[in-house]
Amino acid sequence: MKLVVLEKASLGSDIDITFFDDFGEVSYYDNTAADEIAERVADADIVIANKAPMNESTLKNAQNLKLICESATGYNNVDLAYCKARGIHVTNVVGYSTPIVAQHTFAMALYLLEKLPVYDTYVKNGSYEKSPMFTCFEPFFTELDKKTWGIAGLGNIGRKVAQIASVFGCRVIYYSASGKNHTADFEEVDFETLLAESDILSLHCPLTEQTRHMMNAQAFAKMKKTAIMLNLARGPVVDEQALYDALTAGQIAAAGLDVLDKEPIAADNPLGTIKDSTKLLITPHMAWGSHEARERCAREVYKNIESFLAGQERNFVV
Repeated sequence: MKLVVLEKASLGSDIDITFFDDFGEVSYYDNTAADEIAERVADADIVIANKAPMNESTLKNAQNLKLICESATGYNNVDLAYCKARGIHVTNVVGYSTPIVAQHTFAMALYLLEKLPVYDTYVKNGSYEKSPMFTCFEPFFTELDKKTWGIAGLGNIGRKVAQIASVFGCRVIYYSASGKNHTADFEEVDFETLLAESDILSLHCPLTEQTRHMMNAQAFAKMKKTAIMLNLARGPVVDEQALYDALTAGQIAAAGLDVLDKEPIAADNPLGTIKDSTKLLITPHMAWGSHEARERCAREVYKNIESFLAGQERNFVV
């Protein structure tokens, strides 16, 4: 068997993935540009990819290709109809990042809610040592306890966030963006109510035509001026120009983003001009990427290949 790992760097240099050698001859590439894919996969039986486009243009000469393994949950980079027509199976990895994405959600929320960059700077720039008082609590901050935490998307991550928010003493409400996920454990509301009542609104829904730009100018206008929005879903779920306008106009208090419409961030993205870290926190799509999560992801890909070669379906998308 010939295997090709197109984006080894997406799993990190601290993760040893040489166990893929168990399956045969493996070609490892740290990164692969779109125009390099076709040549690199030409003789492959199995391709392991993350963001690399998998479509007719890149795969038409890969006549031996039997399996594409996504080292991720999302598979927007794969032309599923083309793969199905070719008889190429596609697998993904589910649930590997749930603990760390939930953790990062609260790291962002607390950073913004407690205005931590201001206090860190206050100590480090020498202001605290000159203070006549032992403490400082300006700018003022509030508690999570008794706040309403709204969740858009109640999949594995959304449920984990709901559980943690409950421990913090929050009232949890959720909106099922897909209409498929429901639970009696938390209060289900419609989208309008989610916007109007959330003090913290975290997004954990998949990107679909229904959720694309779900958070637009009309949505931000319905939110509390004190609200914080967190996007841990996909960048295009949020209209970035509308978010910029909402933040600069004070329609909402703050936002935390781990995902953007274009990644890495585009030079002309208006959000890049907001330098106030109490108003906007952006992290570079790393919420999923703890050492443990990336290790789980790689091991799950291994199990997907192992099952496929044994004639068993495991995490099949196609």
